[in-house]
Amino acid sequence: MPLTYGAYTACLQDRSLPEALDVLKDAGLTGAEVNVGGFIPSPHCPVDALLASPTARDEYLGLFQDKGMTLSGLNTSGNPTSPLPNEGLKHAEDIRAAIRLAGLLGVKEIVTMSGTPGTDPSAKYPTWVVNPWNGIDMEILDYQWSVVVPFFKEIDALARDNDVQVCLELHPRNLVFNVPSFERLVEETGATNIKVNMDPSHLFWQQMDPIAATRRLGRLVGHVHAKDTRIFPGAAYRGVLDTDFGHVPAEAEGKVPVAYGYWCNSWPQDPAWRFVAFGLGHDTDYWAEFLTAITEVDPEMNVNIEHEDAEYGNVEGLQISARNLLEAATRL
Repeated sequence: MPLTYGAYTACLQDRSLPEALDVLKDAGLTGAEVNVGGFIPSPHCPVDALLASPTARDEYLGLFQDKGMTLSGLNTSGNPTSPLPNEGLKHAEDIRAAIRLAGLLGVKEIVTMSGTPGTDPSAKYPTWVVNPWNGIDMEILDYQWSVVVPFFKEIDALARDNDVQVCLELHPRNLVFNVPSFERLVEETGATNIKVNMDPSHLFWQQMDPIAATRRLGRLVGHVHAKDTRIFPGAAYRGVLDTDFGHVPAEAEGKVPVAYGYWCNSWPQDPAWRFVAFGLGHDTDYWAEFLTAITEVDPEMNVNIEHEDAEYGNVEGLQISARNLLEAATRL
């Protein structure tokens, strides 16, 4: 079977699930990934009701069948190892619930993140160590790994029991954010059911090559987000490790939540990089080569668009991304 092309429905939260599926189907897609916890709400999946009722699960899957769509993933990206109780404890439980629900629904993969612990057992906030040239930072990292490894040993066992793959985003501000840190996680946990969600957008802005990363990871890639990044002239003086962001007031409309009482900050006016619709940062030839690398790993991989380009409306951005993704797919 060929790769399954779909989209993550988070950008269509203002629509009902059937309406969101219609948008995806009209764009030529056949798969849908829905949010079930973590940083953002889950209007397209009533997790507790589905965990409690076989009838509710049948009816829920029937919504996808009626539209000729496949439920191709559950997403619960967040910070499950955060020392903030309203973030870490909640997001960790969201992952456990997502695994159990995926097993009951017959969904084979969920998407999440490793999270970021604090500096030590008494820390109040998460701390991301970027470049540990200072010996103090190694002590922080040693502590953070002592938190993340046992957590993901537990998660791996739960995933194995439910026949589910837990696919981690290699996302900055997480302890596991690149290939070496993921390889370390697998080695130290002995994981069998923890994979990578290959999202090229997060690799691009770290100046990594998603194709090379895919070929190195091989069967450790378990899911794909079709998402693009463009590097801007601001990178010449900002670099890609930039803290020039601004506060967003609590009363602002459209703010994106990340935990209780917290939300995304505003970007600089002249950024070093920005997420763009799929195909607007890299051309079709590049994406055809990327999809070829994914096919070599697993010819039945789920490839889901994640639209986060603020320059386009949600439906418009999805349509642009779908056209470019499906065009690249014709070149396989």
